[in-house]
Amino acid sequence: MSRDYVAIANQYARDIVGGVIPACKWVQLACARQLRDLEREWRYRFDDDRAAHVCRFIELLPHIKGEWAKQRRAILLEPWQIFMLTTVFGWVDEQGNRRYKKVYEEIPRKNAKSTKASGIGLYLLTADGESGAEVYSAATTRDQAKIVWGDARSMAERTTPFRQRFGVEVSAHAIYVPHTSSTFKPLSRDQGGNLDGLNLHGGIVDEFHGHKERALWDVLVTAMGARSQPLIWAVTTAGFDRAGICYEERGYICKVLDGVIDDEEYFGIIYTIDTDDDWTDPISWQKANPNWNVSVKPEAIEREARKAMQVASATNNFLTKHLNVWVNADTAWMDMRAWDACEDRTLRLEDFEGRECFVALDLASKVDIASKLRLFERDGIYYLFAQHYLPERAVEQSRNSQYGGWRRDGWLTVTDGEVTDYDVIEDGIRDDCTRFDVVEVPFDPFQATQLSGHLLAESVPMVEMRPTVLNFSEPMKQLEALVLSGKIRHNGDPVLTWMVSNVVCHRDAKDNIYPRKEREENKIDGVVATVMAIGRAMLTKTIVSEIFIEL
Repeated sequence: MSRDYVAIANQYARDIVGGVIPACKWVQLACARQLRDLEREWRYRFDDDRAAHVCRFIELLPHIKGEWAKQRRAILLEPWQIFMLTTVFGWVDEQGNRRYKKVYEEIPRKNAKSTKASGIGLYLLTADGESGAEVYSAATTRDQAKIVWGDARSMAERTTPFRQRFGVEVSAHAIYVPHTSSTFKPLSRDQGGNLDGLNLHGGIVDEFHGHKERALWDVLVTAMGARSQPLIWAVTTAGFDRAGICYEERGYICKVLDGVIDDEEYFGIIYTIDTDDDWTDPISWQKANPNWNVSVKPEAIEREARKAMQVASATNNFLTKHLNVWVNADTAWMDMRAWDACEDRTLRLEDFEGRECFVALDLASKVDIASKLRLFERDGIYYLFAQHYLPERAVEQSRNSQYGGWRRDGWLTVTDGEVTDYDVIEDGIRDDCTRFDVVEVPFDPFQATQLSGHLLAESVPMVEMRPTVLNFSEPMKQLEALVLSGKIRHNGDPVLTWMVSNVVCHRDAKDNIYPRKEREENKIDGVVATVMAIGRAMLTKTIVSEIFIEL
């Protein structure tokens, strides 16, 4: 007997919003959004039959891995899965076409995401009412793309009634329906050939965080244009690369859930822990894993957590894979949750007019990011305002998919030509000197000879600060201590946050540290400038030394 899927989904949403089921902010917002939409009178309507149809379809498919496959059990959807499926497939517009065109699902490992994704792919191929459907399991590598598609292929092969009902045939490289000219194939960027010309009805993007470039995603999104109700479903765990297309989409859907951006065709849900949660607490483990005690075994998570608590190098892997927390690098320096807690988007540079200020410069190369950091102190709290510069040519050629967005939002100053125009930076420092009481402008003399000469001639207090362990170790420790104690405030600059997330450090025998990056594309210039400003402030002003005692 078929279950009442819509009732199950609505009860799940109410339990999440009501606190009956522990969940993070993003899951609560996703559920509240659905409940709110159900009460609205607007251009979309919720079709109970469409919502239930996809669930009934998937529950007729078999498990193909693990002990349930051995028992030949059919899939039994959990309430959280039913919530997602009914929400995405239930909403239609006035023409009866599906409301949601894109889905972003972020969830830890072992939560049966491949099983659900395979069922969605088969549904879009056969039961979505689309003639000539092109469905793809897309990933950066061929092997990754074949995971979801391979599971779908096994489901089809093991279910004779399914093949007979929809006229499905299976080959080594495709699942297809000849009488509707529909196909389901794996698709990857490394398989060669031109990916343009796709006419996509469905796209399952697996492990989205692994996409180093945005090209494949952009191809899929562009390929939806000719369809009336296409659907791209991106599913991923958290990752390390905050400059990639996955983190860009994550940031976008967070703004949608927060109500900052109005996008009625994009559904998103993120299963993780909240910023102030204790990651060592078993309640947090359950909070991040909706399939807790089903496919996610508590004893296995406890085993991994114990290792993460005892072995520092295992901590980030546990946070990322099992709690879905975005971290920076395998040997991370900064606690990013503490950094995020220091964000205050109400901060305005104008509020610090006339106050003492340290203006630090890390100019790097003229074809790379240059950063300027302005540091203020007020009532024992330190305030950071960064500005970043990059030449037009570098933005056009970069693999960093977020440069364009950062430029549009004003976080990145792009100068004309192939190299950064240092005259723009010089003029900015002159402007700082007229607006603030600039105590010092520490700078690395590398790449800065001409600029510093010009400003010194105008009596700007330029101070050389070479990037050595001796100069950087204590200020770097001090910056970390200020963040952990909540005595830093920043304005949510996403470029600076990305750079902070890129910093790794190595402690030598004397406990000295120095900011480093693991890959060339992981820029840290804004952090270097921040450390320089903190370092000079330590020498010329009193930064609260008791912070170290408190920590």
